Amino acid sequence: METLSPAIAPRFVIPSRNSHPLSRLIAGPVFPTMKPSINRMRKKIEVHAEKMNSVAPAASTDFSDPDWKSKYQRDFESRFNIPHLTDIFEDAVPIPSTFCLKMRTPTEDFADGYPSDEKWHGYINNSDRVLLKVIRYSSPTSAGAECIDPDCTWVEQWVHRAGPREEIYFRPEEVKAAIVTCGGLCPGLNDVIRHIVITLEIYGVKKIVGIPFGYRGFSDKELKEMPLSRKVVQNIHLSGGSLLGVSRGGPSVSDIVDRMEERGVNMLFVLGGNGTHAGANAIHNECCKRRLRVAVVGVPKTIDNDILLMDKTFGFDTAVEEAQRAINSAYIEAHSAYHGIGVVKLMGRSSGFIAMHASLASGQVDICLIPEVPFNLHGPHGVLRHLKYLLETKGSAVVCVAEGAGQEFLPKTNAKDASGNIVFGDIGVHLQQETKKYFREIGIPADVKYIDPTYMIRAVRANASDGILCTVLGQNAVHGAFAGYSGITVGICNTHYVYLPIPEVISYSRAVDPNSRMWHRCLTSTGQPDFI
Repeated sequence: METLSPAIAPRFVIPSRNSHPLSRLIAGPVFPTMKPSINRMRKKIEVHAEKMNSVAPAASTDFSDPDWKSKYQRDFESRFNIPHLTDIFEDAVPIPSTFCLKMRTPTEDFADGYPSDEKWHGYINNSDRVLLKVIRYSSPTSAGAECIDPDCTWVEQWVHRAGPREEIYFRPEEVKAAIVTCGGLCPGLNDVIRHIVITLEIYGVKKIVGIPFGYRGFSDKELKEMPLSRKVVQNIHLSGGSLLGVSRGGPSVSDIVDRMEERGVNMLFVLGGNGTHAGANAIHNECCKRRLRVAVVGVPKTIDNDILLMDKTFGFDTAVEEAQRAINSAYIEAHSAYHGIGVVKLMGRSSGFIAMHASLASGQVDICLIPEVPFNLHGPHGVLRHLKYLLETKGSAVVCVAEGAGQEFLPKTNAKDASGNIVFGDIGVHLQQETKKYFREIGIPADVKYIDPTYMIRAVRANASDGILCTVLGQNAVHGAFAGYSGITVGICNTHYVYLPIPEVISYSRAVDPNSRMWHRCLTSTGQPDFI
């Protein structure tokens, strides 16, 4: 969907290498004997600096200004103020919410007015906020520190709490809601679809449709929208995949909004990752430009867990759990063979969260390789030299590698998929071949087995943890739409559910911080050295 890619531009400036506060930690004289370790530390810190959260200030922030903190907070509040229908339609009048769990009888019509129960205290106040960051770091050198200024000044950052509001901006009988799933498969898609439909029906919506095969379903005349109801979606969460189908790419934003107008769609729920959310935000902007009374709400779907600001995205927990099967199989194969080596490749184009968490959870991985941490295959400190050490001391080894790791060792291609992503080479196959070649050249027998469980993991149903997450995300997406918000996504932040403006979560991909406690825990578990 290349026409959507330029729709979002980063709304922040990453500090230059020399202007970043952390650069002070690695400045000054370096003695010759310290160069290797200092260089490794510099590289890790620079990786973290470049992957900083989008709540970081611009490089122009003047910390000598005594009022910088309040200015920063005002800027943060402005950036994280979520769009609302009243921004365009100032005279929009809300009505009492039709969502009330004290009303147990399904509403057939609203001829006698909208049901309400003032005694029900289950609504969220529009002024409720959730604290974005909960750790108060005292120094930039603390593990995983995310500091705004060189002194790590504590600045409270609040975001909007998700949930049902007491007043809504859409009359349920006038709503036609559409759901679309884009990108690749991910555990939990059906769970989210199911609860969007169920919650819409509780509000009283009768016209609910699914758009087949991603954004493509808006333009392909052979693809008809699918009517959805509680009866249709009742048991879809018991299987993996997507009831609606998925695809990458699609028509232009203008064409999509044209089709929405033709079909009378005034609520659109978009399930997808960064690219899909860029499309959702572009659709929201086009609707605002045309002054259409439409709510566009995203639900973050990325198995890689690489969306900013959120604790996790749905499908991630299931992926980590399923990866255990592959890792355990690789361990058994390696442990049962003479000089056995098991190599497992897991998902993670630009972030190694699945590989890191799966390695930590399994306790069977000796080497974990992720895109955020550079490594060498050859040389005295390389991966292959450490594999030789493991065979000499343990007799076997297991390697877990994220798909985006070590791409610099593979031939570059200009090929791109339908979403505009560069097609990666297979680091798993390359690692297997290089390992076999290395041990053959040094005359040591090695039995190398390679497992790629990618498509097995993507296709399974959500586990219990993801099932709960999907349920709440689906419900809150509907609550947000009825509350009049648009151009937002729903996520979990510090165990609480929040609404965030889409541009703030898709500026770039979230990545593992090499100086985080979680990566340190993984290194403690694997016992691997630094491969630089």
